[in-house]
Amino acid sequence: MKAVVLDAKWSPRKDFVLGNKDVDGKLTYLGSKVWRQPQVRIKTVDRPKIKNDEVLIKVRACGICGSDVHMAQADSEGYIFYPGLTAFPVVLGHEFAGTVAEAGKKAINKSTGKKFAEGQAVCSEEMIWCSCCRPCADGYPNNCESLQELGFSVDGAFTEYVAVNARYLWSLDELKESLGSGDELFVAGSLVEPTAVAYNAVIERGGGIRPGDNVVILGGGPIGLAAASILKRAGAAKLILSEPQTERAEMAKKMGVTHIINSQKEDFAERVLEITDGYGANLYLEATGLPNQVFAGIEKTIWEGKALNARVVIVARADTKIPITGEVYQVRRASIIGAQGHSGHGNFPRVISLMASGMDMRPIVTKRIKLDDVPKNIVALQTDRKECKVTAII
Repeated sequence: MKAVVLDAKWSPRKDFVLGNKDVDGKLTYLGSKVWRQPQVRIKTVDRPKIKNDEVLIKVRACGICGSDVHMAQADSEGYIFYPGLTAFPVVLGHEFAGTVAEAGKKAINKSTGKKFAEGQAVCSEEMIWCSCCRPCADGYPNNCESLQELGFSVDGAFTEYVAVNARYLWSLDELKESLGSGDELFVAGSLVEPTAVAYNAVIERGGGIRPGDNVVILGGGPIGLAAASILKRAGAAKLILSEPQTERAEMAKKMGVTHIINSQKEDFAERVLEITDGYGANLYLEATGLPNQVFAGIEKTIWEGKALNARVVIVARADTKIPITGEVYQVRRASIIGAQGHSGHGNFPRVISLMASGMDMRPIVTKRIKLDDVPKNIVALQTDRKECKVTAII
């Protein structure tokens, strides 16, 4: 069967030292430190065989994530942009939905308590957590000590069939009433994963908001727009997006954003304070992947605004140092919070329920393609930000 495979050369930077969970020549938790000369190709791979607790999924839709783009994108020295857990070669793709083609004897559907049925519509988490380590036992599966990631370190879903342990799967039956059983169901299902990343960042890790709070989102990509949609429903009063790309800014208005700041033409801090009558925001989401460029503006807003206890949630991945001034966070009682992943805490079923109740994320899909077109679109997205979410219909 066809698959989109990314490969790269293991060539650690001179100052890089293998960690205790890295596997020399194969796996690292710091991809941008070791992998060079990435290449993405369509290859023929074997159809996977499932274990007793696994499900074979016929993939129907799979979206291109910024992580896919950054794994395939090289810097001036040839190293990949993506800083996280990676093991190559790997079949890319982790934002997906499909139907159950085959289910093992112990592949239990959490919605019914019974074995998954053939033809069942499902989506999947991409965080492969073990359930046995201390973080998993403490309720933090996104920080599993034995973490693997589907489409990053184990084969993903830019292919025809993918095998996934049943514990990571979620039924899409709740969406069928409004979307039916065709392509639209699976396009929506493929958006559950990135929307759950946003949900985990702003609700679970960021602590959510009270109705009437002000929110600032930096970056109008899929995660930023998903966060906007979630926070609008949570009662955000002034929902401000900093995004210079016209197409993404216009899309944001459809997702509930009330004010747009073009930081390339306007002073970010001045505009936030102007929009909020000098108050500032209760929650800031860093979704640009450029924290070294945007944190100065965030700090200025926190320092000069009236709001105390502001939370700055970092969700975008970036291998860069962040310039911060401790005094600002101390005096203004502000916090910086890291958010990784999407698993646990009821994130997936809550996102599915939000979608079923009317939170339509499909407008962020601005281009639909075929599996064979995935590699060239991954390359195009390295420089073209006019598209928001590009999704393969398989």
